[in-house]
Parts: sequence; C-alpha cells; structure tokens
Amino acid sequence: MIEVKNVEKSFGDVKAVDHISLDVQDHFVFGMLGTNGAGKSTLLRMMAGVLKADQGNVLLDGEAVYDNPKAKGQIFYISDEQFFFPNATIEDMEHFYEIYYPDFDKEKFQRFIESFDLPVGRKINGFSKGMKKQLSLLLGICSNARYLLCDETFDGLDPVVRQSIKSIFAAEMDEREFTPIIASHNLRELEDICDHVGLLHKGGILLSKDLEEMKCQLHRIQFVAQGCSSEEINRIFDVVQYKTSGKLVTLTVRGEEEEIMETLASLKPIYYEMLPLSLEEIFISETEVVGYDVKNLIF
Repeated sequence: MIEVKNVEKSFGDVKAVDHISLDVQDHFVFGMLGTNGAGKSTLLRMMAGVLKADQGNVLLDGEAVYDNPKAKGQIFYISDEQFFFPNATIEDMEHFYEIYYPDFDKEKFQRFIESFDLPVGRKINGFSKGMKKQLSLLLGICSNARYLLCDETFDGLDPVVRQSIKSIFAAEMDEREFTPIIASHNLRELEDICDHVGLLHKGGILLSKDLEEMKCQLHRIQFVAQGCSSEEINRIFDVVQYKTSGKLVTLTVRGEEEEIMETLASLKPIYYEMLPLSLEEIFISETEVVGYDVKNLIF
C-alpha cells in the first residue's frame, strides 16, 4: 500500500500540493482527478520518489519512497511528456529498463510491440505522441513493477488503443500484484476502469472515495405526494439536492436503496420512481456538498 501523509510541496511562492493525505490500496485502480494546475503531476512525482516533499512523507509498505532504491524499484512512473534517450530505439529503452527492473518480461514486451505494431527499428524521437505513450505504457507494464503511475497517459490515445491498454491492466491485475494509479483531468476517461477516485483542486484534496460505495449510497427519486411539505421531506430523507417542478419533487438522497424506497412508499405518493444517476452527477453532488462546483472542471 502507498500512503501519502500530509504532504506539501512548493515551488517558490507557488504551493503545488497543500496538506494532502490519502491511501492507495493494493490491487485496485486508483484514479486521480483534477484540472491542470491542481497538483496531480507534483503528487505523482512525490509518490514515485522523484521529488521530495517539503513536509509530510510518502510511504510504500511503511517505508519512505524518496531516496529508497528498494521502494522505487517497485514503482514505474510515466510522465505526461514521455522521456526517451536521444536517438534511442525501442530496443535501447528495453535494455535500459531491464537493468533497473530485474523482473522485466522481455517475451511479453516483444508480443505487445508486435500487437501494437510499433516500429522496432525506427528512432523513437520520430514517433507520434500517441506512439510514445503506447511505448511508455508497454515498458511500464512489462517492468513488472507493482505500481504504475500514469500522468495523463490516456490523453491522446485513440479509443481502440485506450481500450486495449485497459484490458491489459485488467489482465495484469488478475495475474500478479499490480496497482495502476492514473491521473487525468477527465472523469469520462476513468469511470469505466477505476475502483477509487481522489479529486484534487488547487493543491488540496476535495474527496477520496470508493466509486462503488458512492454509487450505492447516492440515489435520485422523483414523486408526487399530496400534503407533503419540504420540511417533512428534509426530515425523513438525507437530502443532497432538492428540486420541484409544479407538484413533481425530484431529490438526490443518501442511503440504502431499499430503505429509501420503503420511506418513499410510506408517503403514499400518487406517483414515484427511482432514476439512475450518472457518475458525473454523483461526483457533482459529492463536491457540491463540500462547497465546490466542479461541473466545468473535470467533465
């Protein structure tokens, strides 16, 4: 498990990360959401041991990551702008990572290179941005590192390649100890793969929650009930959002689905139903509760 404990990082007068604490559980896909400038890249670099926190600490299985080769050897970090040696080929980078990661899987890497049709003999500096991202991801997966830290790595990949990489992630998680940590500014890129999401904003963290728990505990209902006041509705439901249109009441409420429907039925409504909530709507509701409107930030 990776533990981020009250970390801070400033660059001159700019505080990039401000008192962030979160846990990354093993064998889950952790999504790190936030706008450009929210602190995602800086936090990932501290988690990878590239940067040292000004305050606080990042621990892997209880040991500090920074200046710890053993811990850093279990982490593969892919930056938003991939770095390759000048004039290097795919084989050159493969040989380099074999030195640092002793469990690097050469056979798997060759299969992936052929499957993604990447040109082995060409210089990498002539690759497109998408091809470079594919290569970085394949190197990271084949390193057999326990943690793969991806900074906007899916951005710029075509839908077919993106889905292929996600399928490879799922297969790796089935076969070995593997935990992807994916930073993105776009919720739609993460909603079909992540188990847990942390939302960063202006260097701080607004929330860090399990996605399935969020989906199970937040529901939308609408109904028409005679003689039911807003005060009574707020008393019997844990209301997050309250809207009316004539006699039709639409609520976003917290709680277990069965209990909510039983309470709703007790009002003897003329009409009622439960409506599906999209992950975007769930996220908007969660962040509005803590005083933020993020509709235009992560969608």
